[in-house]
Parts: sequence; structure tokens; C-alpha cells
Amino acid sequence: MIAIVDYGMGNVTSARMALEHVGAQAELTDDPARIAAADGVVLPGVGAFPKAMVELRRRGLLDAVRSYSGPLIGICLGMQLLFESSTEHGGADGLGLLKGRVHALAANGLKVPQIGWNDVAWSDGAPLTDGLPEHTAMYHVHSYAARPEDDSIVIGTAEYGGRFVTAVTRGNIFGVQFHPEKSSTHGLELLRNFVRLAS
Repeated sequence: MIAIVDYGMGNVTSARMALEHVGAQAELTDDPARIAAADGVVLPGVGAFPKAMVELRRRGLLDAVRSYSGPLIGICLGMQLLFESSTEHGGADGLGLLKGRVHALAANGLKVPQIGWNDVAWSDGAPLTDGLPEHTAMYHVHSYAARPEDDSIVIGTAEYGGRFVTAVTRGNIFGVQFHPEKSSTHGLELLRNFVRLAS
């Protein structure tokens, strides 16, 4: 079972449908016990970083996500929450599962939020991207981007007024800034890889 963390700020319906499409049993839950028992966990997110952390704390989900040891993927805001902190709306601490901070997207005069398709350049050897071409178009909607302390965790980058990090991995932890559930065939293939890792 793949648990989709329900904290009231995720694009959960399309994420659940995409996971089911690639063969997963997906369950939307805010039950820490169900999250702990899952084969894999998806942390979705749409909205502001500080409010997301407030909601995770209010619903008693911080420890459940932090302590989960199986394959975990953060999507869009969910990826940003994996890091130590964000400067958004005055700043807030994150889950701290990955070292680094989230900053406003350095778009160099381009429209923010950035909404649309970006060519993602992948590094070699990441199991999450197995079978994907070296460059794939993925659908992004964001105003902020993570800046990891350790460049070795970066497996995907894209350009929007400048280079930004759009995919990371460390051990069983994965994060993607784009929406794989909205990214057609290649996005579904990435989710299929995640489901395989969780099986």
C-alpha cells in the first residue's frame, strides 16, 4: 500500500489516480499508524511552506513522516518540506530530512509563479528515473525552489531564468519539484519506478 499523506494541502485526487494507474494500491490517510505501515509514502503539497508545516503539526503527522524509513517521495511543495527551512512568508522550519533551504525562484525577470513544462536534465543511475530519457519535459507550478547543501543528492535540474533543482534523492528519500501526475507518460513512468521501489 502507498500512503498519500493527507494534511489538507495536496493535489491528492490526481496523485491517487496516477498511482492507481501505474498499479499501486493508494490510500489517502492522516493516520500515523497507516503511514508507518505503508510500503511507500507520498507527501504531496500545493500552497505555502509555513502553512503546510502548521497543518502537519496540527494533525500530528510530523513524527510519522520524519520517522518513516521506507521509500518516501515529496511532490512539489512536498519536496520543499523535506528540507531544513524555507524563506517563504517570513520563513519556517521544515522536516529536516535533507540539508538545505528553500528560496524564492531566481527567475531573473520571468513571470512567477512559473507554470508550465520544463526540460529536466537527469543525472545517471538514480532508480527513480530508470528508463527515462536524459532529458524529459515535466510540468511545474512553483515560486520557490530548494537549494540543497549537498550537490550529490541532486538528480534533476531545469532552467527558468536560471538553473534550479527539481529532483533529489538520498537513500529512501526522493523529491520532485514538478507534478509527475500531470506530466504525461514520463511522469507516470517515474511514479511507476517509485511504486517498484516500494514493493
